[in-house]
Amino acid sequence: MTADKATVETLTSHHTWVPGKLFSFATTRPADFQFTAGQFARLGLARPNANGEPEMVWRAYSIASSPLAPELEFFSIVVPDGPFTTGLVELGVGDTIHIDPVAYGFLTTERFAPGEDLWLISSGTGLAPFLSILQDHAIWQQYKRVVVVHSVREVEELAYRVDIENFATHPNFAPYFAQEPDRLSYVPVVTRASAGDMLNARVQTLLEDGRLESRAGITLDPARSRVMLCGNPDMLKTLRAQLGERGFKPSRRGEAGNLAVENYW
Repeated sequence: MTADKATVETLTSHHTWVPGKLFSFATTRPADFQFTAGQFARLGLARPNANGEPEMVWRAYSIASSPLAPELEFFSIVVPDGPFTTGLVELGVGDTIHIDPVAYGFLTTERFAPGEDLWLISSGTGLAPFLSILQDHAIWQQYKRVVVVHSVREVEELAYRVDIENFATHPNFAPYFAQEPDRLSYVPVVTRASAGDMLNARVQTLLEDGRLESRAGITLDPARSRVMLCGNPDMLKTLRAQLGERGFKPSRRGEAGNLAVENYW
């Protein structure tokens, strides 16, 4: 990717979730930029190279905002000494960033055959594409139930928690909950320190012993459920194997599956 093919966009907001660790930001949206909920964009920043000269560095970032939103929102971790995020976290409203005008990625519900329940299981900033999917009206027209599982180490890392907990009252989506207020189940998971009644174990363990489905109030059924995984590669590897034993499999050419997976680093 070269800078001459990208558009220069402006930061419109910047929010710190955990100082020095987690933040989100929004930018203006490139003209004619189209994407499907779950896809990612490539962002570029000019950063000093080994010789101290500016050099464009590119990274892929899942889009956290609605496909219909006038801006693009992203959710990021700060990588210590990382050439990209250490510069990104310093940007403020009014600063600029390069964005590739093409969206990428296959973590979309288009890969699935019709189903009734949609499970969105993530760790850390792997939540980002699922935030976009939640804001896709087509999801609420296609699925009866949606389960959001977000695993983090510490409770302070549960970014967007309030937004998800109050999603059913959002004016753009409240009509979908008028007759069925329990269509969305939010399952926060904290792995290091217990926090109230939140689940306190690895997602893999919670799936194995049944606590994940018990907390969600619904069972994972390959005939009815569609599962999307995004986050820590080790977590995803284990979950994929566990779900595979229960009849879940990714889509293949000419054959729609019921499982979609995307590593987040």
